[in-house]
Amino acid sequence: MDAISVIRTKRDRGELSHAQIDWVIDAYTRGEVADEQMSALAMAILLNGMNPGEISRWTDAMIRSGVRMDFSSLAQPTSDKHSTGGVGDKITLPLAPLVAACGAAVPQLSGRGLGHTGGTLDKLESIPGWRALLSNEEMLQVLRDTGAVICAAGDGLAPADKKLYALRDVTGTVEAIPLIASSIMSKKIAEGTGALVLDVKVGSGAFMKNLDDARELARTMVGLGTSAGVNTVALLTDMSTPLGLTAGNALEVRESIEVLAGGGPADVVELTLALAREMLAAAGVHGKDPADALRDGSAMDHWRRMIAAQGGDVDAPLPVAREQHVIPAPASGVLTTLDAYAVGVSAWRLGAGRARKEDPVQAGAGVEMHAKPGDTVVAGQPLLTLHTDTPERFEYAIEALAGGIEVSPAGTAFTPNPIVLDRIA
Repeated sequence: MDAISVIRTKRDRGELSHAQIDWVIDAYTRGEVADEQMSALAMAILLNGMNPGEISRWTDAMIRSGVRMDFSSLAQPTSDKHSTGGVGDKITLPLAPLVAACGAAVPQLSGRGLGHTGGTLDKLESIPGWRALLSNEEMLQVLRDTGAVICAAGDGLAPADKKLYALRDVTGTVEAIPLIASSIMSKKIAEGTGALVLDVKVGSGAFMKNLDDARELARTMVGLGTSAGVNTVALLTDMSTPLGLTAGNALEVRESIEVLAGGGPADVVELTLALAREMLAAAGVHGKDPADALRDGSAMDHWRRMIAAQGGDVDAPLPVAREQHVIPAPASGVLTTLDAYAVGVSAWRLGAGRARKEDPVQAGAGVEMHAKPGDTVVAGQPLLTLHTDTPERFEYAIEALAGGIEVSPAGTAFTPNPIVLDRIA
């Protein structure tokens, strides 16, 4: 077996055999296949695709490149959620303790932000003392003690994906649906959860811009999970406008705590409850309604215990950016557009995100929104507040918003997109 023959097979629109897939993933993980060879194969996959059998075997080979976690010692069934990424998508933060409060264990392996999409670990690291890196033993202990854990994936989990993900990012092959699906599902299946709910974002601020592509990705991932014995379902959810009223690390933590306290923006609450109900149903847990757990404080109790178990000071004040700049409404009327991608790039340029994985982020940076599409605004009223520690970033953050805000004349009819666009199981 050699890399060139594998590349040629896919270059010429052939089907990769199980043996070819097994060999190339193992050899690449060990360093026997060079980055430039795997880059060529990734581009061939982007251009020529993979059939379901190839995607399944590719995913399985990436799982077998590392360890598999085992939560069978837990008293409760496990259920996890994965989002494909968006702007203001802080849902994991209230969702994990909420589902735990209703009787399922939530082993949530999360990631960091890159580009205009935020990362759950970056958000939580704005809490003083909170630790993202846990050993497998520590992760299990937090799960036993609190019912939920949010942490970084260990190096032993699908190491082939870690190498391939970094390569795709610099070779223009991120968009290949077979590689997206296998990347997400190799980690989630190796994680060992019994049930998985996928939140596949659709719209300007999402990776998938249209419903057809999102459905293809969702069906591919649901098929991979189901065939691996994980009870998997996907919701397609709107990301044409940011979720909630904040985009940025500490800003989103603050908003998540508002949700856990029984308040928070209506769209964040709606999606959190929809995903919680799906996670509980997929895990076969039928009892407490998630809405009750938000009202009675039990979700907040689980949040405080979960954060404290990972070293976080739940009572410490969250970081606040040193500088703010207010963007006023450009006219009076109805706010009809607040583009998710524009807001996400603005937050990124303010310091809330990173261009490379090794870049630092500012805990207090981001965008605070004072109105949502459909709201009536008056010219000059605060529409957005930009937050950063480095005011020289304001100019570039404001540039990112050009064309992303539209105010229509008063009386203009506006019908927002539903939060949940489709369900695939």
